[in-house]
Amino acid sequence: MRSSPHRLRTVRALFGALITTLATVAALLAATAPARADTVVCEQFGSTVIQGRYVVQNNRWGTSAPQCVTATDTGFRLTQADGSVPTNGAPKSYPSVFNGCHYTNCSPGTNLPAQISTISSAPSSISYGYVSGAVYNASYDIWLDPTPRTDGVNRTEIMIWFNRVGPIQPIGSQVGTASVGGRSWEVWTGSNGSNDVISFVAPSAISSWSFDVMDFVDQTVARGMAQNNWYLTSVQAGFEPWQNGAGLAVNSFSSTVNTGGGDPGGPGGPAAACQVTYGTSVWQGGFTADVTVKNTGSAAVDNWRLGFTLPSGQRVTSAWNATLSGTSGAVTASPVAHNARIAAGGTQSFGFQGTYSGTFAKPSGFTLNGTACSVA
Repeated sequence: MRSSPHRLRTVRALFGALITTLATVAALLAATAPARADTVVCEQFGSTVIQGRYVVQNNRWGTSAPQCVTATDTGFRLTQADGSVPTNGAPKSYPSVFNGCHYTNCSPGTNLPAQISTISSAPSSISYGYVSGAVYNASYDIWLDPTPRTDGVNRTEIMIWFNRVGPIQPIGSQVGTASVGGRSWEVWTGSNGSNDVISFVAPSAISSWSFDVMDFVDQTVARGMAQNNWYLTSVQAGFEPWQNGAGLAVNSFSSTVNTGGGDPGGPGGPAAACQVTYGTSVWQGGFTADVTVKNTGSAAVDNWRLGFTLPSGQRVTSAWNATLSGTSGAVTASPVAHNARIAAGGTQSFGFQGTYSGTFAKPSGFTLNGTACSVA
């Protein structure tokens, strides 16, 4: 039996209404979909990357009690901080976020280490979240060394104490006061047995601030605890808890190191333009990568550092012709003795082997001494 035109129009109208309703529901679901899940790190020295350029680290070095940090889009929260240690000794840990290199873990694309004399400015901003019922300091750390090292303990540590809660004090003794960055600070100096420490302690809590890291570096050089031919290796912001600490947060963090002058191919100098060729051989669960870095600029690049982020599920097991910091996530490749210079128009190559789970993919981008490279 044939359908009447009226019935067909009715069916079409109902179908159109259904499509409209489904589209509305889909839009509502999209609008109310949860944001990307935060990353929880509980491993003793575990870390993860935020904003594609900073590393959040758990860094539980002074206690065996459980500790976890939850990395957010802009910072982190200390979500578990069990136990306590004596307040007249070292803290439990230093959960923190950093730009630069810390014990071979380098943040993606960082141009650190950089020689102090080549740094024109190092603007940074920080916003802290504090809690009650804990003993801690809110500490912003700046690390300096005579060499451009990316591993181990540096010679001098600058600590900026944004907040101090409980019967704790900096290493050493107070040697005076200073005005730095338009604020007044107590100045303490001493040694922890491994490195020299200079601490700038705020008389009252500071919750947020934007400042130039070099103001504190210059003070340290002026006091004879560093020299202009030394290197800035990392800029870090976090907490040193002695008792409890769950809920402490770095709400936001930013760090930029602007360099200029000096040897354009030297550490901390502006990087040449670059092109990266990333060739792979892949089999089930494993792969090798052959990486060629071409200097397309007009000046040689010495002590190059190639930064990239391995896709989720990939892990480095071995490498050749380069030293790789980290085995997953953010990785920085540094030269070995025989390939430390990339001549203008020249190339250097290295490779590594790794494992993967899920679907294999290549890194989405590369930076040479902090400058983005094209991909061949």
